[in-house]
Amino acid sequence: MSNAPVSLIHPVPYYAQWESAALVPDIIAGTLSAADDPLWQKSGAANREEYAFWSWRLCGMACLRMVLDHWRGTAPPAVTLAEECAEAGAYVRHPDRVDGLIYAPFAAYARRRWGLFAESRPRLPAEELPEQLAAGRLAMLSVHPSLRTLDPRPPHRGGHLVLAVGATPDHLLVHNPSGFPDGSQRFAEVPWADLGRFYAERGVLLGPGEHRS
Repeated sequence: MSNAPVSLIHPVPYYAQWESAALVPDIIAGTLSAADDPLWQKSGAANREEYAFWSWRLCGMACLRMVLDHWRGTAPPAVTLAEECAEAGAYVRHPDRVDGLIYAPFAAYARRRWGLFAESRPRLPAEELPEQLAAGRLAMLSVHPSLRTLDPRPPHRGGHLVLAVGATPDHLLVHNPSGFPDGSQRFAEVPWADLGRFYAERGVLLGPGEHRS
């Protein structure tokens, strides 16, 4: 991408949407139940069942934890953040599913609760990402989860959130909450030429905003 800098990487800490990042491949493959994640209590969930329910839906909260750790030096538990977002209208919980992350109320929550710059972007072209990253912002992007393997034929775009943390002329660099430890979790390189297969061109722009203690 011609407007991407030679190299721009924000040193953002990484969090998976499951507490045990090394076990993500097993959980996604179904060979390990999320309820058996040995670190589940770190999530803030009341019990294993609550953790298992939320963990499949915490990609946005994992991104928020990365952002908060980067700019605030704190990473509150993922389920605790999810419950706050539900109270703010960014999630709508049903007995068997969760609607969300709903960008506009999430952005309002991030501004109010954490003092971040947060802008819901129903339209966020890939061409704009290098400029936003160069301006010191990060971007939560809606992509298909098979981004982790650069699937040549994803069934659709969107449905999963990753955090854009850097750009080069050839790649967008993302932290992927459901990536694998083989290289698709931290600073995963997504070729610009491949991004369009997965990216729904919407998301949330985030910046440091005003620090609140």
